[in-house]
This record gives sequence, C-alpha cells and structure tokens, in this order.
Amino acid sequence: MKTNQKTLHRQIGDQLHGKRKIPFLATDHEISHGCDITWNLRAKEASDHIKENWHGTSWIVEVIATGMRDSKPFQAYHFFLTSLRTTPEALLQLARERWSLESWHWIRDTQLQEDKHRYRGNGAGVMATLRTAALNLLRIAGFNSIREGLQAVMHDIQGLLAMVRRQPALNPF
Repeated sequence: MKTNQKTLHRQIGDQLHGKRKIPFLATDHEISHGCDITWNLRAKEASDHIKENWHGTSWIVEVIATGMRDSKPFQAYHFFLTSLRTTPEALLQLARERWSLESWHWIRDTQLQEDKHRYRGNGAGVMATLRTAALNLLRIAGFNSIREGLQAVMHDIQGLLAMVRRQPALNPF
C-alpha cells in the first residue's frame, strides 16, 4: 500500500498501532548480501469499513524490516491488504517475495528510467526484454552496481559485445 492512498494508509495504520491486540504475528531473520534484517509481520482481520471499500479484502498487514544494510541502519514499514486466508508465516513470505520484485522494479526505474518511456504495443515488451537482458548481462559480467556497469560499457562497444559473448558460470547444483 503506497502512501498516495492517504486515507486508506491512515486507516490501516490506525488499526495496527496503539494498544490494539494483533492476533497474527510472524518473524523472520535474514543475513545475506551485506544485510542483517529482521522482518516482522503483524496482521489482523480488516475492519468492516475497509472490507466495504476494498471488496474481497480479508486481512490488513504491516511488515516492518529493521536491521543493517551495507553497514548502515535500515528500517522500513509497509502496509498490505490481502484476500488470502493463510498463516502469518506464509503472508510474511509472500510480502518478502513482493518486496524483492519491487526492488527489481526500483532498479529498472532509477537506473534505466523505465517509467519515463511511453512505448506502445509490441515496443513496450521489446524494450522491457532488452532492459532485462542488459541488467542480466551486467550481473553475469560481475558488476554489483548497475550504475557502475552502465558507466563501464556506455561508451565501450567492444566491452559491451564481449559481455554479450561471455558464457555464464555453470551452476554446480
């Protein structure tokens, strides 16, 4: 739930904060890729008002991520509405998977300015495919930073072509 839905964002926050009893909780801890993050999920049944305005909604969910990312303190709060009836642990897993997709889209938008393009029809799909190929080539070439990779090949057609011809390392699993 983005903050541009101000009223709904406030309503969900009001339902989950304060001394209210939150019946569904889940926690997970992750240490990888320079991150040490604890994920906490709090969920409860959506109020009648939210159910009336957002048909099919059964749960309101808050996911809080706290910890360290690249040796810097990190904290993020996100609200979700869902129609799924499942365990808190499954909801947390789904929220984390969605978060990883959002981070991929964030890279595409900030580094490749994808949202500024106004391609229509097949052009949109073709350009999205080319952007995905470019990001994957940079990762295969060993760049941890997309910006660094783009700057490295921006004016180096030979280096770019060498990346295209490079074979990815075989996965031993």
